[in-house]
Amino acid sequence: MKYLVVLCLQLCLSGVFNAAHAAGYPDRPIHMVIPNAPGGGTDAFGRMIAQKLGEAWNQTVIVENKPGAQGGIGAAFGAKAPPDGYTLTVALVSTMAVNPFVYKDIGYDPLKDFVAVAIGVTQPYLIVTYPESAYNTLKEFATFAQSKTNGATYASTSSQTELIGVLFEQLIHTKMLYIPYKNASTAVVELARGDVDMMVASLPSAIPLIKAGKLKAIAVTGNKRVAALPDVPSAAESGYPAFNPGGWYGIVAPAGTPPEIVSRLNQQINLILDMPDVQQSLIAAGFDVTHGTPEEFAAMIHKDYALWGNVVKQQGKFK
Repeated sequence: MKYLVVLCLQLCLSGVFNAAHAAGYPDRPIHMVIPNAPGGGTDAFGRMIAQKLGEAWNQTVIVENKPGAQGGIGAAFGAKAPPDGYTLTVALVSTMAVNPFVYKDIGYDPLKDFVAVAIGVTQPYLIVTYPESAYNTLKEFATFAQSKTNGATYASTSSQTELIGVLFEQLIHTKMLYIPYKNASTAVVELARGDVDMMVASLPSAIPLIKAGKLKAIAVTGNKRVAALPDVPSAAESGYPAFNPGGWYGIVAPAGTPPEIVSRLNQQINLILDMPDVQQSLIAAGFDVTHGTPEEFAAMIHKDYALWGNVVKQQGKFK
């Protein structure tokens, strides 16, 4: 009985401490870990959220780019930070749902070491090729891939976009040859001159090149077109409704972060996402601005974790 009383007292005091801690939060600089190099969609999203958080709370938000291992180095760093709300990490599909199945030891468990804070944006992926290619639709590319003796080639710069290619292989029952690239700039140069047949690309990196005529978009994954490229059909329109992998960026914190702080962060980030200048910038980059609770973001992470785990299992070549 005495033990129960002590335990109840400890729990009550812990609750009071967390509430008091959240009431004064933030009272010192916050660190925003971006698990990619400067430039690109992940960096732009993370910096925008960091800037707006700092302005809203009149507090410094320090951006730390920690690239490497497909985002794994930055994610591992963020997972090991103190769970006090002062270290946030930009989360993306690669770090939270793909890396666990691609690498033997990534240094963190995305489902156990983080708490979901807020989803920020979602995006489909683009299937692009070189301007002079003979195929102009996803179905024409599928026919080309099925007829090519040694398999069509596709470029990728991340584990997720590689797996998107694998998923398409499974849908059309044809093997393709994956060509890995360390950076998008090299991949785009070789794709633009026809050295590679196709590339799975993110919208922020590909849209400027498409508008400049250096790449040709043949489809976006999923079941709807994107506002930034209204003339590019969706995969569903192109005859492949099951080809619907998407990406997202959100914010996570170390597991154990007080729920009151997670809630406060979620509310503020949702307010930021409603700002007209933020929406304009994100939509122009090809993103869909997405609001949600921490629980809804956690459900998205678990769903994609299961999806890509299944794709890898069917492929059987990773780890």
